[in-house]
Amino acid sequence: MAKKPKINKVLFLQCFPLWGCGSGTYTRELATEINKAKKIKTAIVCPESKEKHAGVKIYPLELPFPVAFTGHPDWPVCRLYKDLSPKEISQVFNFFLRSVIRAVDDFHPDLIHVQHISLFLWVANFIKALYGINFIVTSHGTGVLTASEKKIFIASSQDALRRVKKIVAVSGDTKSWLLRVFGKEFSRKTRIIPGGIYLENFPPERKIRIINKKYKLKDKKVVLFSGKLTPQKGVFYLINAAKDIKGDIYILGDGPEKKNLEDLTYKLKLENVHFLGYMGDEKKEELEEFYYRADIFVAPSVWDEPLGLVILEAMAGKTPVIATRKGGIPLAVKDGINGFLVRPKNSRQITEACNKLLENDELRKKLGDAARQTVEKKFTWKKTAQKYIRIYKKAYTNGNNKKNGKKKATVKQKKRKKKYPALLRLFRIKTPKIRIKRPKKRAS
Repeated sequence: MAKKPKINKVLFLQCFPLWGCGSGTYTRELATEINKAKKIKTAIVCPESKEKHAGVKIYPLELPFPVAFTGHPDWPVCRLYKDLSPKEISQVFNFFLRSVIRAVDDFHPDLIHVQHISLFLWVANFIKALYGINFIVTSHGTGVLTASEKKIFIASSQDALRRVKKIVAVSGDTKSWLLRVFGKEFSRKTRIIPGGIYLENFPPERKIRIINKKYKLKDKKVVLFSGKLTPQKGVFYLINAAKDIKGDIYILGDGPEKKNLEDLTYKLKLENVHFLGYMGDEKKEELEEFYYRADIFVAPSVWDEPLGLVILEAMAGKTPVIATRKGGIPLAVKDGINGFLVRPKNSRQITEACNKLLENDELRKKLGDAARQTVEKKFTWKKTAQKYIRIYKKAYTNGNNKKNGKKKATVKQKKRKKKYPALLRLFRIKTPKIRIKRPKKRAS
């Protein structure tokens, strides 16, 4: 009995740095977990200067210029994909392709795992044609957003999605959205796998060693937001609510909307709103302490974004979450159980929910404990990695270039195939044997 082909190497393609955005974190943590889980080696092509992270090899992604879907804190000045000309899109594609070919020639992956339905997906489709390497894609939402804003991205993405072995959406809402944009024909090959956290990085209890003193938090009620400062994140509505919130609001992050939000804070003469900037890898400990120290985490998103990993990290720190009922957020945040859900663009509801928790220590603790339990049961990288490994195995053996994913036909099957040609075989109609009588040769 022939052994099933075994998958040994998976190459991740990520167009953003591994820190500073949700999809970067998703890629970094998933690749790390798979690398140590099942004897599958992983590597990542991404715009990072590091050569390795936690045993995962990193291949540098060259860029003609920084470009993102909605912005990135590591790139204060960057272009947006929706604003690129056809010539610039071709330029970015060529840089991506060269970077991936170098990685493929060195790493020799069995499978490629693309992050975002965008240019890297086109590259993987091209690599499949050149090298015969199967690929899957994870949709994080922002790539779908760009395609909905700039139709030029749709056709090439659809072509790649027809050849991809599996499509993974990080939330049910992201799945529905990508099917609306790219077509319902992809429904059967799409499934949902949200991100997770490392519980070992988030113990049930944690001492606050740095931030209380550094940011003068003693005896303060802390309301926290952490994330990219873009219009879609809805921080505008949190700041509008701030004057009536009975606590101090700390905003961690950077982005194109920061100046407007600071101007709004100044205009409203708010003294309880504090901008602390982006906390990258060098401030990781401070960021994690904030998740534990905060009395409430607020996620006031106004667009259908996937479930943010920062929400899960706050929940792991036993912090109840107040969030809008948008995108993948309700996958984790359950109204009245581990937090509160409010309507988007509604500052009044944000104020009421915050004050309800700030004024009731017992309720706040109850919801915080429930938030921790939710993460422990459903949202760990170990569980996420196990789901992906099953997908990798099927994607590798299904249509692999070495054996084309086809089993050898038996003698009986070969005879049957001859007996019933393609179209007639559907109806089991035997083809008549036609004998052609050839004229006998005349004697010369």
